[in-house]
Amino acid sequence: MSDLDRLQTVLAAEHRAVYGYGLTGARQSGTARRQSTALWQAHRTRRDRISALVSQRKGDPVAAEPSYRLPDGAPAQIAAGLEEELISAYLGLAGASDAALRKFAAQAMQEAMTRRVRWTRTSPPSPFPGLPENRLGPAQGS
Repeated sequence: MSDLDRLQTVLAAEHRAVYGYGLTGARQSGTARRQSTALWQAHRTRRDRISALVSQRKGDPVAAEPSYRLPDGAPAQIAAGLEEELISAYLGLAGASDAALRKFAAQAMQEAMTRRVRWTRTSPPSPFPGLPENRLGPAQGS
């Protein structure tokens, strides 16, 4: 997979997060609504940055879908689910050949996990968030 393909995957995930935070913010009030609104804006900013990175690499940035199926649950659960999806998308970008993209991906994954923990008020489910369970142990046949 090329760095451009990895960026497109992350861009699609950020489009989904922007959509999702727009909906969760509308279903909340008070501090939670302000937090969702701030994160909606942060994801919009990051989405725009990634779109620019795609364009710089002569790619045509993937467009946002008209709507997305979101994780089930209360607004905080939806937001946590969006962050988990972002962790997985950025995990792919962490394998980029460009060192600057790898650093960007690592930082984005840390931020997404921090937001997920804040929304759920629970520890990460895995010591390596975003990595599929079957990849956590030694390779079979080694």
